[in-house]
Amino acid sequence: MTDDPLAAAAAAAADRLPLDPLEEVPSGLPAVRREPATPAGFRAGGAPVGIKRSGKPDLALVVATGRPAAAAAVFTTNAFAAAPVRRSRANLAASMPSGGGRYGVARAIVSTSGSANAATGPSGDVDQTTICEAAARAVGCDPAHVLSLSTGLIGTRLPVSLVTAGVADLAGRLAHGDIGMQDAARALMTTDARPKWATAHIALPRPDGAIAAVTVAGIAKGVGMIHPRMATMLAVILTDAAAEPAALHAILRRVAARTWDQLTVDGDTSTNDTVFLLASGASGAADPESGSPEERLLEAGVEAVARDLARQQAADGEGATTLIACQVTGAGDDADARAAARAVVASSLVKAAVHGRDPNWGRIAAAVGAARLADAAVLEAAGLESAAARDRAGAPVRVVPERTRIAIAGTDVFAGVPLSFDAEALRAAMDAPEVLVRVDLGLGPGRGEAFGCDLTEAYVVENSAYST
Repeated sequence: MTDDPLAAAAAAAADRLPLDPLEEVPSGLPAVRREPATPAGFRAGGAPVGIKRSGKPDLALVVATGRPAAAAAVFTTNAFAAAPVRRSRANLAASMPSGGGRYGVARAIVSTSGSANAATGPSGDVDQTTICEAAARAVGCDPAHVLSLSTGLIGTRLPVSLVTAGVADLAGRLAHGDIGMQDAARALMTTDARPKWATAHIALPRPDGAIAAVTVAGIAKGVGMIHPRMATMLAVILTDAAAEPAALHAILRRVAARTWDQLTVDGDTSTNDTVFLLASGASGAADPESGSPEERLLEAGVEAVARDLARQQAADGEGATTLIACQVTGAGDDADARAAARAVVASSLVKAAVHGRDPNWGRIAAAVGAARLADAAVLEAAGLESAAARDRAGAPVRVVPERTRIAIAGTDVFAGVPLSFDAEALRAAMDAPEVLVRVDLGLGPGRGEAFGCDLTEAYVVENSAYST
């Protein structure tokens, strides 16, 4: 027996050994295929119009072919929110005042790449409105039914005449098939090394009880200025399921809290972050009731696509060579688990260690021990009651070191006390496109995950002369 509490704790931790290895936790979501798809009720396309000096595609257009689609959005919380963000909020509010700029209906999404149209003053707002009006004329809809995306250099004006002419031309030759979403995905890109797309298929009942095949498909861009808070990049998810706009927003906000709010590349939240979710209803599936198994299945389909897009964005982070995934289990609740996972992938020290293939688990432990919960808005979106979200926002994650376990790339390295492991073998295992960090806090049922990437010299080089 010892009177030293620290020695007693260490002895208690040692007594727990050996333990079953920490393994990857399956997502439990529908299968995803990394291929572009255009759900029924939509057409899409992309083209170069001269915004980018490279001549690469820089204009994308997505159109609902029938009645206006139900639309939901999450936007950046940056005080310098760009003109397309403000225009989209205003148009959603005009199409459905009860949505408060978060949901409504839409016929078209117009995206420009190469200029963020952020911090451009009143002139930038006029430019964005002009582009929306041009899209409305080309599509044949109310200007309030046009949503906007822009990405690129902050503080630069859009070449409005080029964009409006390009919109008129592109609207007349949108593809009916999956090639349209492929072209749109390429037109979203800025510093992305590759386009990002994902598709899931689910089955939902029709009003007559028959089964409808439903597609959920998404495209995204974003490899820099990405950090967990609200949308954290640009993405468009389309589905031919049916849903009311308010229900669609509730689904999107919950999904974003578990996926894109858990994504970080460099710790910087952009001025233009936006995610749109549109539902055409063209599959013939019935509108699912709130809280029903059918609604949960639709949400799972949306989450599967969002999660895969977030993983693609992390893997393609500027200068990145390795996707870092962190799964946390055993937390007091899911909010704690997500916060701990986010702290690990956001740590510059962890990022540098992964880049150097250094199994320095102490950096992971330090990140977990310093983890704090997300903003109240994120906590509430993820399911906490408003009062609880306000009380817990920014609070430290509950961590008991003696109960904490850490594994890197399938090798357990800490279980209340340091564990013996083959460092060279682990270094070799870390030399891979993805490194999984597993943490178990040993305190409760909470689980969560986050996605990031390693920090490399190439990131510094790419961003040291971005505007020139």
